[in-house]
Amino acid sequence: GEICAFKIHGQEMPFEAVVLNKTSGEGRLRAKSPIDCELQKEYTFVIQAYDCGSGPGGTNWKKSHKAVVHIQVKDVNEFSPAFKESVYKTTVTEGKIYDSILQVEAIDEDCSPQYSQICNYEIVTTDVPFAIDRNGNIRNTEKLNYDKQHQYEIMVTAFDCGQKHATEDVLVRVNVKPVCKPGWQDWNKRIEYKPGAGSIPLFPSIHLETCDGPVSSIHATIELQTNYIGKGCDRETYSEKSLQKLCGASSGAIDLLPSPSATANWTAGLLMDNNDMIFKFDGKQGAKIPDGIVPKNLTDQFTITLWMKHGPSPGLRAEKETILCNSDKTGKSMNRHHYALYVHNCRLVFLLRKDFDQADTFRPAEFHWKLDQICDKEWHYYVVNVEFPVVTLYMDGTTYEPYLVTNDWPIHPSHIAMQLTVGACWQGGEVTKPRFAQYFHGSLASLTIRPGKIESQKVISCLQACKEGLDINSLESLGQGIKYHFNPSQSVLVMEGDDIENINQALRKVSYINSRQFPTAGVRRLKVSSKVQCFGEDVCISIPDIDAYVMVFQANEPKITISGMDHFARPAAQFESERGVLLLPDIRIVSTVTKMEHPVDLKEHDRANKPVVLEEMLHNLDFCDILVIGAELDPEQECLELDHVELQGKHLDATNSTAGYSIYGVDSMHNYEQVLRQIRYRNWYTSATFDRKFSVKCSELNGRYTSNEFNLEVNILHSSNSNFMDHVNHMIVQPQFLQSVHHPEGSIRAVHNSVVPSVATIVIIICVSILIFIITLGVYRIRTAHQHSSADNDGSKENEMDWDDSALTITVNPMEKYEKPHQTEEESEEEDLEDEEEDTTSAESDESEEEEEEEEEEVIVQKEGKQNATRQEQLEWD
Repeated sequence: GEICAFKIHGQEMPFEAVVLNKTSGEGRLRAKSPIDCELQKEYTFVIQAYDCGSGPGGTNWKKSHKAVVHIQVKDVNEFSPAFKESVYKTTVTEGKIYDSILQVEAIDEDCSPQYSQICNYEIVTTDVPFAIDRNGNIRNTEKLNYDKQHQYEIMVTAFDCGQKHATEDVLVRVNVKPVCKPGWQDWNKRIEYKPGAGSIPLFPSIHLETCDGPVSSIHATIELQTNYIGKGCDRETYSEKSLQKLCGASSGAIDLLPSPSATANWTAGLLMDNNDMIFKFDGKQGAKIPDGIVPKNLTDQFTITLWMKHGPSPGLRAEKETILCNSDKTGKSMNRHHYALYVHNCRLVFLLRKDFDQADTFRPAEFHWKLDQICDKEWHYYVVNVEFPVVTLYMDGTTYEPYLVTNDWPIHPSHIAMQLTVGACWQGGEVTKPRFAQYFHGSLASLTIRPGKIESQKVISCLQACKEGLDINSLESLGQGIKYHFNPSQSVLVMEGDDIENINQALRKVSYINSRQFPTAGVRRLKVSSKVQCFGEDVCISIPDIDAYVMVFQANEPKITISGMDHFARPAAQFESERGVLLLPDIRIVSTVTKMEHPVDLKEHDRANKPVVLEEMLHNLDFCDILVIGAELDPEQECLELDHVELQGKHLDATNSTAGYSIYGVDSMHNYEQVLRQIRYRNWYTSATFDRKFSVKCSELNGRYTSNEFNLEVNILHSSNSNFMDHVNHMIVQPQFLQSVHHPEGSIRAVHNSVVPSVATIVIIICVSILIFIITLGVYRIRTAHQHSSADNDGSKENEMDWDDSALTITVNPMEKYEKPHQTEEESEEEDLEDEEEDTTSAESDESEEEEEEEEEEVIVQKEGKQNATRQEQLEWD
């Protein structure tokens, strides 16, 4: 029979079967909708054939047996590979070759193995030291170098087996890190310090890299090396006298190594570093202290202080090296040392032999100290406090008792003179020719002896204190478990802790501080050494030392200016009075520094013309000298005086001599002004003296910065002057001094303007000078004419103009306002006409010139009474 239909048994199969030939039973299987391999790769179902049926309507169909149909869907390469990650990152250590740094992976959504599998990967970026295999593993082809390149970025693509490549390449970022080396990271080798900056952190970002080592504790030592700055560190460079006054030391210290001067010339032949008052002894020099500088017999209490730098002595059996020695000056058979301080085989020895009239028993005589610092070639501060029979040594503020004390008998009394020496000991006896012996090798400074007093621990600490050192900002914020310790000079700081981060935080707070206003410029070396302990490790990591330095800049140099009235005159009676005359009643001391402004908008070609600004600054002074210019003061008739009550409450002292007056001590400029204004000059026999000249000069830091030399001239007015001078003397009894006028201005240039005269002042001075010149010229011409006509006039004119003006001096106050209450306008016009007449006479004949000059002379004499009152208000006569 015929085949009329095919039927597929299954749920929602996307296929259908149609009959092509009923007779032959041929049919076709076709898809009802598109087939997607990615949704379903194959289908299986049952199919049956049906005949056309029989009976009415063909309802009695017959069906064939069931047949199983299996369909496989053939794939099409429609999808491209895609990477699982958008960016791949990794970090590698330099200097290694890796088998695989990282693996990239791509996928393909095709259904067949041919198109869904990734068959190859490829690096798109060229010239990179990397390769990739078919599995996506990336490796380096050469050793990477951190210094050469910190990071690499490469692009990678993928291919499926149908050779279809990825639509988007993927970024692979490879970071290179240096080989892990344990040590401190993120610190600067150079730290800059500007004067006045206070405390600045040394390592604000430092941290410790341990390379994941099992660290249990850290011990760090920070050392500030300043032994090549001054005497071991930056200290005040004032004179020893000034420093002792500043530290509150007992008065009466005698400086045995002063700067060479007219009054202290025994150090003139020694090698000296002027900047720091350091004397260098090379084993060939010694200095004799003149008689009378130090008392012959010291009491049971006295103090010796000194700075010393000494190295190991040459040779196996070195001889004594004398620092200070008091021995017999002459003697045939005796060479006795009464007291001495010397170094022997790196031991410090103090010798003190009492006389029989002071003691008559076996008493301590030699005191020995053995210290490593004596021969370490570094500066140290030594104080020998003698409270006989107890002698105590302070070195750098620390107390040391003698390790050996030897006794001896007192010295027999004799009438032999003694010689005190420094740097060697004087051999006056037992030699054919007296000479120096036992020379010192090293450097000494600030060697003083104070009879009758011993120094306190507080004063000793102040005298040797450093003005620079290490510091810790905000101690209260240090992490828990951090232990720290400073040495006395704050040049060494030790820190210890268990937690690395706490140690990092603590080290970031370590700072450098220099409290000097004018610090010594230069380099301060820094060294940080560390020790690390690890948990249960015999071998622990080693931390390299830090070698850095602090660069201290030069401070702006101050310019110290002294100003005031530089010339005045007084009647002799005032100089002869009990209080004398104040020399410097209006003296003013101002210090300025020059600074360059740095505007942001300053153009390149304007950099050379930077605006200069003067700023006033306040700082201390350490001495001011008032010196006599010319012959020294005669103590029989004149002197400089100062009430010592003026020094009370100030760090000041004063010395007086025929050469002048010296005020010294570390104190403010204001206090120096107050004291200088109270110094008086007295002369109780003025008949032989007409004037005196003085100069004033001040210093800061022992002459490092000095002021201008301010000169002052004082005239003594004698009562033997003419009637005219007697008439004007009352104008000089209470002179009007020049006062400094201060204008409160916003600009800091006002300080400079107070010293430099204004343009108006200069114009006034020029005008007054021209007026004086015209008057002087007129007087001269009148006198010349008067001499020519004196024979005819029988000397009648001489009586009218008879005064001695040989010593006439005119002092003009340019700041004084001219007031003419007694002069009318007509008189002013008459004076102007007279001046014009004087000018016209120079162009006329000799006869008319002489006649007019005689007439002018009469007019001047007649108006003398009126003009005297006027000129007394304009000029100051003496």
